[in-house]
Amino acid sequence: MTIIELFQKLLRFKSLTPNDDGAFDFIEEYLGADWTCLKVDMEGVKNRFYYKKFNENPQHLCFAGHIDVVPTGEGWSVDPFAADVIDGIITARGSQDMKSGDAAFLYACKNAKNFDGTLSILLTSDEEGEGTYGTIKMLEHLKEIDMIPNYAVVAEPTCEVVFGDAIKVGRRGSINGYLTIQGKQGHAAYPEKGINPVHQIAPLLEKIAGYDLDNGDEYFAPSKLVITDIRAGMQVTNVTPNKLDLMFNVRNSTNTKKEDVEAYIEKVFGHLNYSLRTTQGSYPFVTNKESKVVKAMENSIEEILGVKTKHSTAGGTSDARYFGAFGIEAIEFGVINDTIHSVGERTTVKEVEGLTKVFENLIEKF
Repeated sequence: MTIIELFQKLLRFKSLTPNDDGAFDFIEEYLGADWTCLKVDMEGVKNRFYYKKFNENPQHLCFAGHIDVVPTGEGWSVDPFAADVIDGIITARGSQDMKSGDAAFLYACKNAKNFDGTLSILLTSDEEGEGTYGTIKMLEHLKEIDMIPNYAVVAEPTCEVVFGDAIKVGRRGSINGYLTIQGKQGHAAYPEKGINPVHQIAPLLEKIAGYDLDNGDEYFAPSKLVITDIRAGMQVTNVTPNKLDLMFNVRNSTNTKKEDVEAYIEKVFGHLNYSLRTTQGSYPFVTNKESKVVKAMENSIEEILGVKTKHSTAGGTSDARYFGAFGIEAIEFGVINDTIHSVGERTTVKEVEGLTKVFENLIEKF
C-alpha cells in the first residue's frame, strides 16, 4: 500500500466526532503484530496508543493526531468521502485536518527499520469535539503505567503559504469571561431615577476592548481581551435596562493567567456593581527552540523540502496542549492549512508524499 493509497483509505472512513467508523481496527491491522496497541475508551470516545520498542534506550518519540473530522456541510463539488485524486489534488473532508498527517506518520512509523528507543502513535476520535475523554485520558493512562513520551510530533496542518514554512512550537490558551453589570430599570424620560448599566460601561469600553494584557514575547503575540457579545435592555425605546451582560475571550500566552484577567477586570469595574465568571478550557505551552525535537524537525524540513521553517504559536488550540501539560516537548507540523473545516477541503498528493518523507527523515536522524 502506497502512502496515497493509505491516505485515501483513511479519508473514506466517515469518522465524524466521536465515531471512528472502523478506522482504528484498520490501523491496528495495518501496523501489524510488531506494534502493541493500548486502548482507552470512555463515553463513546475511542483512544488508541500503538508503540514499538526498538531497543532499551529510554528515548521515546510519539506521533499524535485525531481520526475524527467535522461535518461536511453542503456545497461540495465532489463526494467528500470519495477521496479521488484529480489533477494531483484530493478534495475530501479531513484531507488537511488531519488525515494527511495521520497517514504520513502511520506510513513512516510502520516502515521504520530502526530507531534508537521507542516509537509510538497516539490517536483519538474526539479532538474536534469537547475532547474531554480524548487525548488527555490516554496521556493520564500512560503516566499511570510509566510510558509517557519524551517528545511528541502532532501532525496538525501548520503551514501557511508554502509547504514547510511553519512549525508550531506552542499554542495559546483560551480564557472565557462572562461579565454582568447590575443596574436599575427605569423610564427613559427619567434617567436620574434609574441606574443605566449601558451608560456606566460606555466610558470603560476603551479600557477593555482589544486591550493587551501583556506585551507578548518571541513566541507569542500579546494576550488580547476581545469582546464577543454585549446585550442589555428589552428592545424597546422607553425603558432603560436592568442589567448588562458582556462576554469576552482572551487567547493567552504564558505571560498571562486567568487570575491576571480577573484582576484587570476588578481594576476597571471595581467601582460598579458587577459580577464576573471566568473559565479556561485550554492552557498555553511553549517548547524551547533548542529542544531536540524542534532542531530535528527543522533539519528534516530543510533537508527534504529545502525550506527554512519558522516557529509559530498562532491559531486556536490543539491536542498538543495536553502533551505540554505533561511536560512532553511537543511540536506540530503538517500540510498547508488554508481549507481546514471548509466546504471543499483539499490537499495535494505532493504535500502528503513530502510530509511522509519529512517524518521518515526525522525518525532516521533522530
